Amino acid sequence: MDNLTHTLTGLMLARAGLARLTPGATAIAILAANLPDIDAVSAVHGSAVYLEHHRGPTHGLLLIPAMALLPVAVVWPFVRSRLQWRGAYGVSVIALLSHLLMDWTNIYGIRLLAPYSERWYRLDITSVVDPWILLVLIVCSLWPLLSRLVSGEIGARTRPGYGLARFALALILLYEGGRFLIHQRAVETLEARMHAGRLPFRVAAFPHLANPLRWTGLAEIDTAYVLHDVRLSGAFDPDAGRVFYKTAHSPQLEAAKNTAAFRSFLLFSQFPLWRVLPVAEPQGGHQVEASDLRFGLPGEGRFAAVCILDTDGMPLRSWFQFGPPGLPPRPR
Repeated sequence: MDNLTHTLTGLMLARAGLARLTPGATAIAILAANLPDIDAVSAVHGSAVYLEHHRGPTHGLLLIPAMALLPVAVVWPFVRSRLQWRGAYGVSVIALLSHLLMDWTNIYGIRLLAPYSERWYRLDITSVVDPWILLVLIVCSLWPLLSRLVSGEIGARTRPGYGLARFALALILLYEGGRFLIHQRAVETLEARMHAGRLPFRVAAFPHLANPLRWTGLAEIDTAYVLHDVRLSGAFDPDAGRVFYKTAHSPQLEAAKNTAAFRSFLLFSQFPLWRVLPVAEPQGGHQVEASDLRFGLPGEGRFAAVCILDTDGMPLRSWFQFGPPGLPPRPR
């Protein structure tokens, strides 16, 4: 999820009761709720390195006991002897787990057992930025401030907002549970149909940014991927899907796979679609492109690894890009 969502989740956790465990709990919760994204520093070495390291060890369960010490250590100089170490450590662990839980729900996923396993875990039920979760968190974060302003005008006493924070967290859990059930229905709809005349051996459903009843369906058959607009509020037509045929293995593909950018991409990508195209420069050369269909279509240049090969099929340069140069990333 985005860092504003993580920040406000940490704030809600503190208001819901964690703030009672120690002075400085709110700061600890907010820091810990964002700490796993410290792996973003790898971006200074380029997009491919960032892709390789993001949501890896810092998003795994194995490092949580050690990582939980850092937010406590940062806050300690500001509260000193008043800090309740056991409570502060507990606040940090809970906020860290909230980050992992929220990132697990979306289509990017996390490597829960990193660094000992590179396997990705994901639920595919929410976008990387979910506007409904964000709306609940923003409203419930600002409501106590608005309430105090109104109460100050009329001279009434205000409550600290524990109940509102608990309501926000419960509402988000209920929302995620509902999306999980709806996602299962979308997957079952895809599994029960033939696609391009064949039964799929793998299907997936990816969330629409704002509509819980609309999903991007993906069915994989031996020769192609079939992409669907799945609207659970109406009838599903399996013949309306867009068919993207897989590219046959070739020396160009094998050469591209051995480059650093493609190795990083293939560790991450769950649904790669390959294309081999001729290029003007160098003359007789080729461009190999692999796109992850969770985030973009062929030719869009989103979540794509690209390699330029010379006439002899030798890589000249390769890179990974999250989106076309000059265009902002598109959350999904």
